[in-house]
Amino acid sequence: MRVLVADRLPDRHLAILRDRHEVSYDPELTAEDLSMAARGFEALVVRSTKVSADCLDAVADLRLVLRAGAGTDTIDAEAAGRNGIAVCNLPGRNAAAVAELAVALLLSLDRRLPEQVADLRAGRWRKGHYTKQARGIAGRDVGVVGLGQIGLAFAQRVAAFGAQLYAIGGHDRDDDRQRRADALEVRFVEDLPTLAATCDVLSFHLPSTDQTRGLIGAPLLEHVRAGSILINTSRGDLVDAPALLAALEERDLWVGLDVYPDEPAEPEAEIDLELARHPRVHGTHHVGASTEQAQIAVADGVIEVLDAFERGERPHCVNEDLLSRTNA
Repeated sequence: MRVLVADRLPDRHLAILRDRHEVSYDPELTAEDLSMAARGFEALVVRSTKVSADCLDAVADLRLVLRAGAGTDTIDAEAAGRNGIAVCNLPGRNAAAVAELAVALLLSLDRRLPEQVADLRAGRWRKGHYTKQARGIAGRDVGVVGLGQIGLAFAQRVAAFGAQLYAIGGHDRDDDRQRRADALEVRFVEDLPTLAATCDVLSFHLPSTDQTRGLIGAPLLEHVRAGSILINTSRGDLVDAPALLAALEERDLWVGLDVYPDEPAEPEAEIDLELARHPRVHGTHHVGASTEQAQIAVADGVIEVLDAFERGERPHCVNEDLLSRTNA
């Protein structure tokens, strides 16, 4: 199978792919390049690069777009289905890495770690100030918004600190996820406003959909308790930036972000993100999945899905319904 890999893979995994497929490796490709670069290939592997309808309409031979991660909001799955192209992903492969960063942001916010480092580097010893800041995690009420693989991985780690976990009930979860939630003694509430009013930590682990975009906005923030910690390591467009900035001024909130609305697509860029500059926001550079462990797990998954696709299978296909209608 002819495969274009438009993302970085470890050398060992790239060698395995080249033994099994005809591979072109170009991790520097941009979204604008793909329409031309992907022509003649049967499979395209991407991570964050956007795959537009225009691109998918232009590549006659393409049969598979594989997202080397979980979220597929950067791929026009409808246009892919219209062209008979499967869109597959790798759910859960980077769950541990993202969950670890969410926990790190929680601890950073509770202990004011960047502020402490900055004071020490500036020659200021402020033990008296910082001993009054931290509440600790043990005994806190932590709401997990989205009990998928990453949300459950985050819940497992926070439970080890002695926190009480909450989530929204009423969702159809498979037996395995429900068992894991029950083992963590997750308490379920009726809806998101109730979760916000119940907990003093909210961590968001949701995909970008019509229902979730702008979710962290004024209607929800009205229910968030003063002094709460909000963490978003999922998708930047969950955040209504003006509403969150207003709440930061009015409600004494603390926020941990790894993703941002309108963040740069390039790995290196100058930015002007007002949220990232706010003194009660601890931010990282959309690096939740960027650990060696996660990269290896994702690369293993890329090989598995490409091999399965060549056998006629479509593991984790997110546009199966569209493909079925197209082929009917």
